[in-house]
Amino acid sequence: MNKLIISPAPHIHSGDSISKNMYAVLLALVPAYLVGLYFFGIGAFVVSITAVLSCIIFEFLIQKFIFKTTTTIHDGSAMLTGLLLAFNLPSNLPIWIIIIGALVAIGIGKMSFGGLGNNPFNPALVGRVFLLISFPVQMTTWPKPIPFNTSYLDAETAATPLAMIKYNFGNLPEKMDLLIGNMGGSIGEVSAIALILGGIYLLIKRVITWHIPVSMLVTTFLFTGILHLINPSLYVSPDIHLLTGGLLLGAIFMATDYATSPMNTVAQLVYGIGIGLITVTIRLFGAYPEGVSFAILIMNGVTPLLNLYVKPKRFGAPKTKKN
Repeated sequence: MNKLIISPAPHIHSGDSISKNMYAVLLALVPAYLVGLYFFGIGAFVVSITAVLSCIIFEFLIQKFIFKTTTTIHDGSAMLTGLLLAFNLPSNLPIWIIIIGALVAIGIGKMSFGGLGNNPFNPALVGRVFLLISFPVQMTTWPKPIPFNTSYLDAETAATPLAMIKYNFGNLPEKMDLLIGNMGGSIGEVSAIALILGGIYLLIKRVITWHIPVSMLVTTFLFTGILHLINPSLYVSPDIHLLTGGLLLGAIFMATDYATSPMNTVAQLVYGIGIGLITVTIRLFGAYPEGVSFAILIMNGVTPLLNLYVKPKRFGAPKTKKN
């Protein structure tokens, strides 16, 4: 007699896997990485290789000798954390500081919570913010973009556009320079075009959805646009905010992290709006010229509440009766 076998979902395999999605994101980061190599030269290479190798080694050592479990460095998540950490660092950062950042990202931001999927905060941003607070001078000394630059620690420095706006000095780069990445900043944040290309690839491959990036960028545009209309001499136009700092990098590649972002679309829209509002608040009224990293980490902490309270009505749920 045939028996009905009942098993939990999922019943249909979509073909997705952790490693497939991780390597898709790594591939989407290639254009921005190539631009970083072009403008920052050997420094970008040294910082990225150090960050990636450090993250892989620390994850291996922690899983092998502390957790005593099978290592998962082959799934690409440690490599992605290292590359995203490097994308958020200046290209003249000393190697020993990069290694500390990788240890904090993997050891505290990821493995202390149980590893991939259990971390409430984006590991790369945990490492980046730790370094920013611990080594503020080194983390805010930006090399000047010089094609195929062969200097590393002694590279000529230049201010980022957001620092120019915040502290009222220097002339902002031309719009085309902002688009292609010819400006001071972190390795992976400078080229808007390269980041957008990577985002389009991820959307086409359905690795991410539009809800978080679009809600985050639209909120930033509207908030800064309103302030610009009120006082254009004090607040720059919203397109400058969209094209500078780590906004596009954060919106496309870090705010969309599966483990730290909400699960349903309604909560994702609220999440993106929250990141946009906090980012602009820090940029315009806070002590730092940039606020994307802090904004994402803050909203990472709000994600469990969003998953609990901001969700669509269940299919087939009865309508609430009015008194």
